Amino acid sequence: MTDRPAGAEPEPAFEAPTAGTGRMEILAPLIRRRVAGNGGPFTATGTCTYVVGRGRVAVIDPGPDDPAHVEALLGDLAGETVEAILVTHTHRDHSPGARLLKALTGAPILGCGPHRAARPPSSGELPLLDASADRDHRPDRELREGDEVSGPGWTLRAVETPGHTMNHLAFALPEAQALFSGDHVMAWSTSIVAPPDGSMRAYMASLDKLRDRTETVYWPGHGGPVRDPRRFVRALAAHRRQREAAILARVEAGDGDIRGIVGAIYQGLNPALRGAAALSVFAHLEDLVERGIVLSDGPARLDTRYRPAA
Repeated sequence: MTDRPAGAEPEPAFEAPTAGTGRMEILAPLIRRRVAGNGGPFTATGTCTYVVGRGRVAVIDPGPDDPAHVEALLGDLAGETVEAILVTHTHRDHSPGARLLKALTGAPILGCGPHRAARPPSSGELPLLDASADRDHRPDRELREGDEVSGPGWTLRAVETPGHTMNHLAFALPEAQALFSGDHVMAWSTSIVAPPDGSMRAYMASLDKLRDRTETVYWPGHGGPVRDPRRFVRALAAHRRQREAAILARVEAGDGDIRGIVGAIYQGLNPALRGAAALSVFAHLEDLVERGIVLSDGPARLDTRYRPAA
């Protein structure tokens, strides 16, 4: 979702996603993509499933529990062998399809580990976490920073990028100077960071980590490519800092509850996205509380009241 605060400086130049074609698209000599049919406010035109290589291939993020999507993918790959199934993170629009694909091909599931949250949930938070978490994900091999999976002419290297989820991975493809960025960096929208599943502090640290990388294009989990990624990541981090400043300004002005803050800084927001906006504000407030900049009346939660520390 795009959750730009009213009055903020211009946000990164987000690219409007184009509609899925319903077919396999060739993006580069080593990269193909099929978009799952699960488009919506939080998924753009659907989850992007990527195929890396030719003949003996890797599949990244087979998507939701959608047999039709997986069967169409295998139809695209007739005569080729799936060597590995890689998963960026354990949300239900990304990882369940890996189990379907493994059952049909026997290929191992690699990548992120089982789902884990940034912290134990507080009262009332578990249903929100369960709504998106794929708790059945169990990889055959969990990849850590720098671990590699390779095939003829291609190498995928794991890059740990926690924040959106705490087990989030990106995958670098050096032969194409590309990074498969999952939901960490997307061209069509800012990524949702929703406690206790995600952590704003970890998300910002992961953005900082990407600033020095040399890839020339990111292929995200939803929407189109991120061009000039180093510039885009810098702008995205600045956008998050501006949002934090807007939230802190509302707290200092006396808006002590998240609902009031959302109403003030997300003017004109689609009502269907208010819940996600509240979670984004909560993520920033949780971080501000941890840093001692904001105080909370009790444990930091969605229904807690907040006030300035000074």
